[in-house]
Amino acid sequence: MTTPDLVLASTSVYRRALLEKLAIPFRCVAPHIDETPQYNEKAHQLVQRLALEKAQAVAKNNPLSWIIGSDQVCTINGNIVGKPGSASAAIAQLQAASGQKISFYTGLCLYDAAQDRFQLLAEPFHVHFRVLSLPQIECYIKAETPFDCAGSFKSEGLGISLFQQLEGRDPNTLIGLPLIALVDMLAAWGLELPL
Repeated sequence: MTTPDLVLASTSVYRRALLEKLAIPFRCVAPHIDETPQYNEKAHQLVQRLALEKAQAVAKNNPLSWIIGSDQVCTINGNIVGKPGSASAAIAQLQAASGQKISFYTGLCLYDAAQDRFQLLAEPFHVHFRVLSLPQIECYIKAETPFDCAGSFKSEGLGISLFQQLEGRDPNTLIGLPLIALVDMLAAWGLELPL
């Protein structure tokens, strides 16, 4: 099949780097949507809704494209945790995660704008944290400043030292884009990788 015009509905440098692994041409477009959780919305529901909304928002100006929407949240003790934004918030998140099993949910949507059809899922991934001391947390925060990362760590860097065990189908999910699921979605519509 002819490679479709593929658009990543994101300006995330992490998602861009992940999608580049697949060696297919794509563009990035900011989705500009309200990401506020709805009342009583569960983590997996939130990320699926936002992944679809991001893809649909970008589809308005890209009516012939296939659009990839994605969103991720971290949950600690069942509570949704966002990006920390500051050192103090990152320290608090890592203190709450210390010694715990933390769950991440990454929503993924492949949206065919021309045919108004989509595939949608929420991919879970679990991280078992070591028991962390405050000096360890502070040292880590200083080293990687993970203020734009849900859960306050970068697993592709020094953040791996914070973990006891990882649980999930695709380690890319933890960084923000489940590539194994995306390859499956593309194949379901006739785009088999590698090209």
